Amino acid sequence: MTGKGEDLKKVFIKTYGCQMNVYDSERMSDVLARAGYEPAAAVEAADLVLVNTCHIREKAAEKVYSELGRLRELKEERAASGREMLLGVTGCVAQAEGSEIARRARGVDLVVGPQSYHRLPELIATAARTGAAVVETEFDVARKFGVLDRVHGRSGQGRRDRRVSAFLTVQEGCDKFCTFCVVPYTRGAEVSRPAAAIVAEARRLAEDGVRELTLLGQNVNAWHDGRAGLGSLLFQLAEIPGVERLRYTTSHPRDMSDDLIAAHRDLDALMPYLHLPVQSGSDRVLAAMNRRHTRHEYLTLIERVRRARPDIALAGDFIVGFPGESDADFADTLSLVDEAGYMAAFTFKYSPRPGTPAATADDQVAEPVKDERLYRLQEKIDARAAAFLHSRVGLTVDVLFERAGRRAGQIVGRAPWLMPVHVEAPPSLIGEIAPVALTGVAGNSLFGVLARSTARRGTSRGDQAAIVEVAP
Repeated sequence: MTGKGEDLKKVFIKTYGCQMNVYDSERMSDVLARAGYEPAAAVEAADLVLVNTCHIREKAAEKVYSELGRLRELKEERAASGREMLLGVTGCVAQAEGSEIARRARGVDLVVGPQSYHRLPELIATAARTGAAVVETEFDVARKFGVLDRVHGRSGQGRRDRRVSAFLTVQEGCDKFCTFCVVPYTRGAEVSRPAAAIVAEARRLAEDGVRELTLLGQNVNAWHDGRAGLGSLLFQLAEIPGVERLRYTTSHPRDMSDDLIAAHRDLDALMPYLHLPVQSGSDRVLAAMNRRHTRHEYLTLIERVRRARPDIALAGDFIVGFPGESDADFADTLSLVDEAGYMAAFTFKYSPRPGTPAATADDQVAEPVKDERLYRLQEKIDARAAAFLHSRVGLTVDVLFERAGRRAGQIVGRAPWLMPVHVEAPPSLIGEIAPVALTGVAGNSLFGVLARSTARRGTSRGDQAAIVEVAP
């Protein structure tokens, strides 16, 4: 065990991308804490800087190289003053680019893919000892899960963050091979974490004061233990004392099983919010994307979920300008937004990812056309999101308070449908769930007042407003 004082080194992790990367950065911090590193408040104070990368966004690799150029200058400044700084790249760009990063980005000491974080201490030691860049991009998700479970499962070790909400990875990888996506190549095949390890980590988080868990996976609803699926796991987690709320992301329509839909029907702890990407409303484009579902199948699935949980709010993902997308195809996407009834969606312009089938298609869509379609789609999504928020005003909902607000006397929590709720209330309520009468909307947030309900809060099931007495 490394002691305090001058033996303790500092690490700064800069995280890009999705919740999975956020979770991975936390796990890297856990591993490095046992190797004698504590978090640095700023990159300038760090002995080790890790750039945890995402390959989903447009020109992701080029942005990483630009960032590494700036960090190399900082590294050289520190070296001139006699202070060593190691520089590493982790995440999906590290997996995809591998030794190319070490060759192209002068000053990088290690390149580590998402499945090798448990080996960080030995890889760092090798880089420091040899002075040569270390590249490690092997795939062994099961071993990674096992090592990380031991690291942050020991008493007194790992993260004691006292947060109200936390991410919990249950599954990694993807077997779907959508023609636009690099995830199967950067995260590997689908692997489910053992249920016992998930439940054990959830118990530790609950003991730390976490009230809400969001289960993560590239295809989180593909999780299984050989006998049961994600719905069964959600019921196990809901039995843990202190766990009041459950969510999961991101899902694939092909993996939305009967037991998971039943969990939405029967499990009060499972929040009425579903992120279910569709990517396009056109069957022709869906087939070209290798999504393995049709528009009709997707809409039928949504109706099944809504019958099980009438108050559920739906979010989605869309890609516009996929190779070969016609005006008629895009019109199908616009109509799907209305037919599905989204309350939110993430929208993207298609951009080629090296190594994916769509990247070499001959019928690429012109950038101005993509821009115009993205604007029209986002305008429609924004209108639906605003309408959903305004439809909540007048209802009373249970809010889990997470943090202090920007204004004195204000605290902020989350509604069941995920959006922030701002309330004038004492900070002692942070970490608690309390009924709030929703009174207004600003931007993407709701505002309300604490309420004492004389009936069960109405929006947990069925969107019926409760009779409330406003608390003084």
